[in-house]
Amino acid sequence: MASLAQQFTGLRCSPLSSSCFSVKPKQTHKVGAFASPIVSAVAISNAQTKDRLELKKMFEDAYERCRTAPMEGVSFTIEDFQNALEKYDFDSELGTKVKGTVFCTDANGALVDITAKSSAYLPVQEASIHRIKHVEEAGIVPGLRAEFMIIGENEADDSLILSLRSIQYELAWERCRQLQAEDVVVKGKVVGANKGGVVAMVEGLRGFVPFSQISSKSTAEELLDKEFPLKFVEVDEEQSRLVFSNRKAMADSQAQLGIGSVVIGTVQSLKPYGAFIDIGGINGLLHVSQISHDRVSDIATVLQPGDTLKVMILSHDRERGRVSLSTKKLEPTPGDMIRNPTLVFEKAEEMAQTFRQRIAQAEAMARADMLRFQPESGLTLSSDGILGPLTSDLPAEGLDLSDVPAADEDS
Repeated sequence: MASLAQQFTGLRCSPLSSSCFSVKPKQTHKVGAFASPIVSAVAISNAQTKDRLELKKMFEDAYERCRTAPMEGVSFTIEDFQNALEKYDFDSELGTKVKGTVFCTDANGALVDITAKSSAYLPVQEASIHRIKHVEEAGIVPGLRAEFMIIGENEADDSLILSLRSIQYELAWERCRQLQAEDVVVKGKVVGANKGGVVAMVEGLRGFVPFSQISSKSTAEELLDKEFPLKFVEVDEEQSRLVFSNRKAMADSQAQLGIGSVVIGTVQSLKPYGAFIDIGGINGLLHVSQISHDRVSDIATVLQPGDTLKVMILSHDRERGRVSLSTKKLEPTPGDMIRNPTLVFEKAEEMAQTFRQRIAQAEAMARADMLRFQPESGLTLSSDGILGPLTSDLPAEGLDLSDVPAADEDS
């Protein structure tokens, strides 16, 4: 035991620091740093709960009032409401015209507000007198206010079906009646054909042109998609009959063509005997003998379809719609139309004026000879040998001047 005690006594230990036995104080969180957000969240939650409760209470009170006293606080009665609806109601019979405002469009048509109990619908096929794929092609956009016609009712929701096409048809028929009364010439586009004639579109309406009333000898296929002048023959809206005449329109246009006048034309086709020239919707024949003073063996060496040229009116038959033309009379010197057609066109008006003067002199001489045999007519010659305007004794189709010599030929 003594030795054991001695052993313990001999042991040396390093001095213990106070830190070994010191007790660390417990870490404490500062309450002030987190207490404020928690309190705020609780306050907000309480406020929202209170608002919900108040809103719920309001709905419950409103429901109870609607159940027990629905008219309480309302300034007008149910009868007043019905009277107000009737005030803005209108006759919804088919054919009635109403004014409305487009407020929505889609691929199939447009919704229109006509101040009725429900909105009305305008189908795309009723939006225009012309064929369109979308109502906007006809200018129908939200905000457009126009007059519509009621043409039906949708049984599913009692909404009305409207039409602009019907109103446009009425206006088109009225316009055609007016044009017929004024006896004017209109342009029509050929859109179809059948055994008896062609179908032409005028003012958005389809009319019929019998082959007997077409002045040219063109086939229906050649006329398709082309425009030509027309006059009204019959306008009957009740029977949906619209008949045109191209011959009457041609006769009217030809009446304005003076013999000896120069017009601009386009070569339409070539034939062995001459060229057909379009002079503003009228087909005239430039005979091979009237192209030049020099002999023309092949017309294609002088003219080609599509060429534009100046020609002079020689004669025209109003009944048959035939017009005879000449470039031969416009040549300053024989053969210019073959060698230098540009010069012919430059001098056309000047040569035509000379030609007309020669015609006037020939007419004056003819009337002077007539006076010698009809002194009782009362006509006298002026100092320069001119008798004045032509009399009604001349044929209605005018004179055929194809044989009148050129200015440089011996008379």
